[in-house]
Amino acid sequence: MPHVIIKLWPGQSEQKKLRLAEAITENVTAILGYGNDAVSISFEEVQPPDWRNQVYLPDIVQKESHLYKKPGYSM
Repeated sequence: MPHVIIKLWPGQSEQKKLRLAEAITENVTAILGYGNDAVSISFEEVQPPDWRNQVYLPDIVQKESHLYKKPGYSM
C-alpha cells in the first residue's frame, strides 16, 4: 500500500516505464513516508480509440471529485 495504476497509450519504452515507476516510488516514499517495499506500480496500456470509454469517462468524468490533477490544467 499504496498501489499506483498508470493508464497510458501504448508506445512508451520499458525503460521509460521503469524510470517513471522509480520516480513515483521515490516520491511516494519521501512524501507519504511509506517504505519502498510497500509501494506497487502497474501500467495499463489503452488504445487511443478506447481511451474515452475505458479511461476518460469512468476514471476522469465519473470520478472528478477524486482528481488532484485534471487534464488540461496546470498544477
